[in-house]
Amino acid sequence: MNKKIILVKEEIAKQIVGQDYMVDRVLLGLFTGGHILLEGLPGLAKSFTVNTIAQAVGLDFKRIQFTPDLLPSDIVGTDVYYQNTGKFAVKQGPIFSNIILADEINRAPAKVQSALLEAMQERQVTIGEKTFKLEDPFIVLATQNPIEQDGTYPLPEAQQDRFMLKLSIGYPSKTEELQILNRFAGEKDVQPVKKVLDKKDILAIRDGIKKVHIDDHLKQYIVDLVLKTREPSKYMVFGASPRATLSLVTAAKGMAYMNGRDYVDPADIKSIAKDVLRHRISLSYEAEAENVSAARLIDNLLESVRLP
Repeated sequence: MNKKIILVKEEIAKQIVGQDYMVDRVLLGLFTGGHILLEGLPGLAKSFTVNTIAQAVGLDFKRIQFTPDLLPSDIVGTDVYYQNTGKFAVKQGPIFSNIILADEINRAPAKVQSALLEAMQERQVTIGEKTFKLEDPFIVLATQNPIEQDGTYPLPEAQQDRFMLKLSIGYPSKTEELQILNRFAGEKDVQPVKKVLDKKDILAIRDGIKKVHIDDHLKQYIVDLVLKTREPSKYMVFGASPRATLSLVTAAKGMAYMNGRDYVDPADIKSIAKDVLRHRISLSYEAEAENVSAARLIDNLLESVRLP
């Protein structure tokens, strides 16, 4: 594994107990430039983890709390009239940062979600008549409470597709919860997180990931996986888009690089497939009635699709 990646993981571990899956995937998104949707019940350290990672990698960080009364201008900014000069000037919103934490994104209405997702796709925003490029690196990490909770606006499938990964965050184990208790309710102070990476390091890692080799037969395997989601099925209404194919390649390369290899292994693809595909397939009423989850369907796909 890259020494700098080891360093940043050790630094994050000073404050984050367990949640290795979430930490690895968030770093993967940061190193590949892919946006991530984190879904889980409140209190599972989603926001805390993102904040901790931002400190360790030394990037500008903004947290936006999504609420039902939020406006698009609260995210991207607006033209402000200054009476003393008699002129309008652009006041940039919090979107102008390297890491955006869109906290509880499904608590805001569609027009606000769209303002953020447009910036994610185009890597730019328009305020008035001016267009502004967003600084690289730029990544959105959105947290989402399960949609069955009151007061939420589920993200449409087309908007979810803009996220490279969707993570399903669960409760810590008994051992991890005891570690959390001892660390944060103990007498000793928790060690502060130090900056161990900078923008140049992250961009260098991105360049390294781009150079990771993926064999043609693995590219064919990825295409076969995605095409399989589009076949008529009792449990799926529609399958993954071509963006899923690109995301699987990018994420697999990132996994290989983070594991210290310059080539993609089939295990890299299989380890990331659920996170890339789970939000890109639409479940039928039969699937919901029979408690057939997206994760189970993807497991079946991985078992049925063979390497060429």
